[in-house]
Amino acid sequence: MFYVALDGSGQLEPVLSKTGHRLNAVNGYAAELGNFKLSFPKTSSTTVHKHNYLITHTPGLDQLKEALMSGIRVDAWDKSRRVPYFVLGGQQLTQESADGANLMVFQVTAELPFTMEVMFESGSNFQRSARLQGEVFSNLFNEYVEQFDKKFDEKFGLKAKGFSDSQIEFAKAALSNMVGSVGYFYGASSVQSDYNEEPVPYWNAALYTAVPSRSFFPRGFLWDEGFHNLLISQWDREISKDILSHWLDLMNQEGWIPREQILGPEARARVPAEFVVQRNTNANPPTLILPLQRLIKTMLNSEAEKDKNFLQAVLPRLQTWFQWYNTTQLGTKPFTYRWRGRDATNNRELNPKTLTSGLDDYPRASHPTDDEYHLDLRCWVALAAGLIADIMKSLGTDGSEYAATHAVLTDNGLLDQLHWSEKKQQYSDYGLHTDKVRLEKPKPPPNLQPGQRPPQMNMEKIRVAHADPELGFVNAFGYVSLFPFLLKIIEPTSPKLTRVMTDMHSEKHVWTDFGLRSLGQSTPLYNRYNTEHDPPYWRGAIWINMNYLALSALDHYRKTPGPYRAQAGEIYTQLRDNVINNMYKQYVRTGYIWENYSDKTGEGKGCHPFTGWSALVTLIMAEIYE
Repeated sequence: MFYVALDGSGQLEPVLSKTGHRLNAVNGYAAELGNFKLSFPKTSSTTVHKHNYLITHTPGLDQLKEALMSGIRVDAWDKSRRVPYFVLGGQQLTQESADGANLMVFQVTAELPFTMEVMFESGSNFQRSARLQGEVFSNLFNEYVEQFDKKFDEKFGLKAKGFSDSQIEFAKAALSNMVGSVGYFYGASSVQSDYNEEPVPYWNAALYTAVPSRSFFPRGFLWDEGFHNLLISQWDREISKDILSHWLDLMNQEGWIPREQILGPEARARVPAEFVVQRNTNANPPTLILPLQRLIKTMLNSEAEKDKNFLQAVLPRLQTWFQWYNTTQLGTKPFTYRWRGRDATNNRELNPKTLTSGLDDYPRASHPTDDEYHLDLRCWVALAAGLIADIMKSLGTDGSEYAATHAVLTDNGLLDQLHWSEKKQQYSDYGLHTDKVRLEKPKPPPNLQPGQRPPQMNMEKIRVAHADPELGFVNAFGYVSLFPFLLKIIEPTSPKLTRVMTDMHSEKHVWTDFGLRSLGQSTPLYNRYNTEHDPPYWRGAIWINMNYLALSALDHYRKTPGPYRAQAGEIYTQLRDNVINNMYKQYVRTGYIWENYSDKTGEGKGCHPFTGWSALVTLIMAEIYE
């Protein structure tokens, strides 16, 4: 089934065959596209059994499925009527649909193998003598394939690194699906502010963005988009600059950006109600800094006017964004930071989630309080301060305040004082915590009458603490404890660097034959359900974005003078091989790139296809980290 649907004003006109039994084309007009035509040329294939179509009206793009289902009827292969099949019922406009048809669907029932063409033409192309079909299309398409292959080899050089043709095709699939996921969205987020009792609409805004998965997560995520553009910027700097600019233009005057962009009724229909409302007190990792670092590195000494203009446009937004983080996300102790948004009243969760960190159910302090502070957020803020200082220096303005903040937040002595656990010899979060928590069925009330049913029998399990929590370090070893290493804050001469790398390389912690797992096996909440029905997410699975950061850090430390270069180099080679080999193996086995991977078997997990940050495997293969 191939469909065209209008959202809002516009016009669709069907082009039917002389008998009226076949939809040959759809002529249309939309404000965003102008005039266009969608054609379904006839095919000589002998495997086609039926052509059918639907012409109807739908109240919105979020109700296309309902409109389609209401237009289906049952037919049969032959006169015997033994084999039923489902076909579209033609024109089905009612008196209520006075606005006319805004949904047209063309259906082909055929046996495989089967090939056909569907042709979209904009009004600007109508007068051309050669239509883009048949040989004309095939020849032009082949030219673009050659151009793509040439550019891919120039950008990534995988053939020179010894990869096979099949492995290179895998890397091309990752890249092209990432770039192919870039889309345009328009609408308003639903925002809960301290200034309003109920959620209110954000302003209507455009967003040009990649998405993690076109079929499962077809919307923009702030945390994901920074990782997306590490790859996109390597392929096309201008596309990446456009995407990053759109995201920064979603910032309000306070410096807050909604972390999940659910724009328009079609996107809204795909999201559970509890995730729709965005709260302007809650942050998300400012990962846009990562591709901006890469883009800006070549601009800092550039005299090109377009580069200066971009830096001057980006700088005030980054400053406002930074100030928002540096005021709203502060901890109670100087130079500490705390993710907002944890629910201390939720007794259904084994460890209250920290969705705002991007790491969802990763173990934090068991009992959320204002006194806790988080290691990863501190590292993100340090990274942001350094980027702004570099931009201001390039533009000839005084960035000493940001440089000083960066120096304080990257000072290893202060970092160790606030976040180094002497007991466990690791970097850690701090808060009110106990490891002795369990999910248990509530106990029945005392003094039940004989035959009386306990009212709690149908209740979900609740969290029970078997020891009083105490203020101290949260000694879960996993991605969070690696953050000073991942963002290259640990000094290359620090003995703590070799300790972090040694633990990272240990199978009792995060090392596997398939990549670094998110939480060490020795951690009490490793692979534990967070509620009775909520399976582990960031509690053992292998995530490619974090493995990319780890490889980038190892590459940095193996190339930087210091006593631990050899160790970093050895771990780098092993980890890179593990990640690439497993992802390629699972791609060959299943045909997909996955959201995450099992730390036990390497098998793909989560949603698929997931060519968001998992597509960073292309950069890993190319060894592009800066």
